[in-house]
Amino acid sequence: MAVGKEDVEIVKARIDKRDYRRVVLRNSLQVLLISDPDTDKCAASMDVGVGYFSDPAGLEGLAHFLEHMLFYASEKYPVEDSYSKYITEHGGSTNAFTSSEHTNYFFDVNTDGFEEALDRFAQFFNKPLMSADATMREIKAVDSENQKNLLSDAWRMNQLQKHLSDEDHPYHKFSTGNWDTLEVRPKAKGLDTRSELLKFYEENYSANLMHLVIYTNESLDKIQNLVEEKFQDIRNINKTCFRARVQPCKSEHLQILVRTVPIKQGHKLRIVWPVTPEIHHYTEGPCRYLGHLIGHEGEGSLYYILKKLGWATALYAGESDWGLDFSFFKVVIDLTDVGHEHIQDIIGLLFKYIELLQQSGVCKWIFEELSAVCETKFHYQDKIRPSDYAVNIASNMKFYPVKDWLTGSSLPSKFSPNVIQMVLDQLSPNNVRIFWESKKFEGLMDKVEPWYGTAYSLEKITGSAIQGWVLSAPDENMHLPAPNKFIPTDLSLKIVQEKVKFPVLLSRSTYSALWYKPDTLFSTPKAYVKIDFNCPYSGNSPEAEVLTHIFTELLMDYLNEYAYYAQVAGLYYSINQTDGGFQMTLRGYNHKLRILLETIVEKIVTFEVKTDRFSVIKEMVTKEYQNLKYQQPYQQAMYYCSLILQDQTWPWIEQLDILPALQVEDLAKFVPAMLSRTFLEFYIAGNIESHEAQSIVKHIEDVLFNFSKPLCKPLFSSQHLENRVVKLESGMNYFYPSECLNPEDENSALVHYIQVGRDDFKLNVKLQLFALVAKQPTFHQLRSVEQLGYITVLMQRNDCGIRGLQFIIQSTVKSPGNIEQRVEAFLQMFETKLHEMTIDEFKSNVNALIDVKLEKHKNLREESSFFWREINDGTLRFDRTDYEVEALRQLTLQELIDFFNEYVKVGAPRKKTLSVRVHGNRHSSEYKTEASEPHLAKIDNIFTFRRSQALYGSFKGLSGQMKL
Repeated sequence: MAVGKEDVEIVKARIDKRDYRRVVLRNSLQVLLISDPDTDKCAASMDVGVGYFSDPAGLEGLAHFLEHMLFYASEKYPVEDSYSKYITEHGGSTNAFTSSEHTNYFFDVNTDGFEEALDRFAQFFNKPLMSADATMREIKAVDSENQKNLLSDAWRMNQLQKHLSDEDHPYHKFSTGNWDTLEVRPKAKGLDTRSELLKFYEENYSANLMHLVIYTNESLDKIQNLVEEKFQDIRNINKTCFRARVQPCKSEHLQILVRTVPIKQGHKLRIVWPVTPEIHHYTEGPCRYLGHLIGHEGEGSLYYILKKLGWATALYAGESDWGLDFSFFKVVIDLTDVGHEHIQDIIGLLFKYIELLQQSGVCKWIFEELSAVCETKFHYQDKIRPSDYAVNIASNMKFYPVKDWLTGSSLPSKFSPNVIQMVLDQLSPNNVRIFWESKKFEGLMDKVEPWYGTAYSLEKITGSAIQGWVLSAPDENMHLPAPNKFIPTDLSLKIVQEKVKFPVLLSRSTYSALWYKPDTLFSTPKAYVKIDFNCPYSGNSPEAEVLTHIFTELLMDYLNEYAYYAQVAGLYYSINQTDGGFQMTLRGYNHKLRILLETIVEKIVTFEVKTDRFSVIKEMVTKEYQNLKYQQPYQQAMYYCSLILQDQTWPWIEQLDILPALQVEDLAKFVPAMLSRTFLEFYIAGNIESHEAQSIVKHIEDVLFNFSKPLCKPLFSSQHLENRVVKLESGMNYFYPSECLNPEDENSALVHYIQVGRDDFKLNVKLQLFALVAKQPTFHQLRSVEQLGYITVLMQRNDCGIRGLQFIIQSTVKSPGNIEQRVEAFLQMFETKLHEMTIDEFKSNVNALIDVKLEKHKNLREESSFFWREINDGTLRFDRTDYEVEALRQLTLQELIDFFNEYVKVGAPRKKTLSVRVHGNRHSSEYKTEASEPHLAKIDNIFTFRRSQALYGSFKGLSGQMKL
């Protein structure tokens, strides 16, 4: 029985048609019910007000470990991993995360599976089973997760900031846990980790600290009955919410300059101040206001000046690591090599800009403009995945009054100069913490952070020293931003004459093709425009590819101070290099989109290479390539797999070799040559009428092709882009061994790829159904039972319309060759399970996959990505869903077994596999002895192999050519 459904009006977006209700159960569990009749996925998120701040001393990572253990089994559903199995088999997904003061558990699932999924979910908070056997295995999973993070700069630098805080404050803690903290040390003290785990659960998990969000297609009354039935028996021990009360930084942790050595190339500066948490003043938005100004990138901003001086390539400012009792305001600056040599000037300029804010006073017009942008963003927000939406709200409920559960702090509306001034005053030299990262400090550090082994040094720094840097900093004309001309004022919806379901080809010429799809589903004043520049000369060599990369980065660099205003106003753009040229994407409010689009095109037409910016971008791109060696081993394995399979792709190592010799003149000669032959493929969608779309295309064609000295000429028929993929030989099992590029990395990885064939509806659905039924058993056997590694995935792969399956596993405990043996052993075991599958189980899985396929797109961006994939691959099957659903309805269990026997079964005569084995330093000896084995053909050289193989026909290029 609920204590009550309180009629507090919850503020929601203008275009939000969902119904909401707050319910408090008799055990004090607070619930938000969301009814969305249009949804085809249901979701739930339980936010428990206990996080790693509550870890007992000497048991670091216990809260995180509990998060892992809770998913295993319950008294009502004792079969291990049966919850995950049920969710996966009903088209859903499940996950959880542990934060400082809360832990969030969530799932989504097809609508017909929701009630049982919710019952299974509820049992974790009623009567979980945490068996001794599972305990030991899951400690290994936590340790594997930690191993994955040890060489990540984000994790390392975060822990270093925590390390340099009060040892008695929970902020100081190590949150993840590892084998040492959860097994070795407790055992040495005579503690049993499982007993401590059960005790932690009993003492901390209480209904009064829980907030639940339920998202379904049912009525509010029906959901409420369901929730009361399943959740009202969760124990309530009236546990007090954890509060730190004191600040994490004492005087010795302030006014410090910390030098530290990162893993990756590059230099970074983090300037951090403890501040009053914005949560106490969220309607006044002090940190949002200050972050907006200090992080601005328009003319006169701090970043604009640092960029002009050639000292920085990125800047972020805003609140982070916040809770109810403390918070930090951070400014993070990515430095160039020259910027690294001017660190005092950079810090001086930052404090100079803060002085400017002090002198200017808190500006009402800036706050009102920011407030208006936030209001428009909230009221015209896109729908997102139900599980993401549920998690966002469940995380808010603890901090905000009921009426603001949906808005959180996203609507600053109360102009309060005193509150903003209070936080601005806290950004002073007297309580600053400066963290300075660079590889150049290697060998010069005298201290080591204990959990990640990060080398650092520490020195105290006085306010007067910083004041001296301010006085000696360059005298630059810093000023506040101008009023934002990109803020949309016309948010009206265009009338769609014809409710088209798929994109239509509105026009095609020798210059371009225009695909157009008006918004018939989302009713938002937004548009999505993608322009693919197919330039054959951009990808015909490693040198051409790296020059194209530098060109796209320079283009965005030139546009930055202008286009940043558009970004603030909710109009986003990107320019990215592709295999066949480059691509412009614009998305956001349609009102002023064309102004931005025409400016970008004008910058392409008038492009010239500025020597100073070329040097900065070349340095940035060089570091980008150098840092690829620090990718996770499984990412390296996936990269090699793509390099082996995709024809006409160049290895980044060759591009890195080319970079040092590249000069301004090389790019100045290259760009006109690259653009000299171009075909444009447009995708224009959303709140734009067809004549507007055609007008955009005509304008761009005129600018690029129709001047007296045109920048571009049409492609010859023979030049249209094609995507060719290696056709592995039937009955062959290839493997490519490699050493991990980072010799410090202990993790090894395997990508085991099974090639199936060309895009074909019937074949696709067999592959997709197999992936669905095998996904969770793969995880259960190889991750939960055998504990090969935290990253253990079975997923589909699609290379330009060529379909396949891939197992991706990263491990410190087994070598890649051993992992491969375990994958094959799993497939042999799964063969039995497949033969044991009943007709009812088969139909249930088919129906789950049909529901997944029929899931509607949530927003314009998601819909556009789906249709663009068809255009980009050249498959052009916009009606794919309808045909694949029909193929599924006709599929039989025997056909699925036949598919397995032909393509997947170990030893199948026509099976085609490619295994990429990346060896970490724990398994380097195995790498040295890798050789061709019976039934396994070793690839010694990727390019020799690629040249020797047949290729599948390309889907792309078939439709792009014009017969004149």
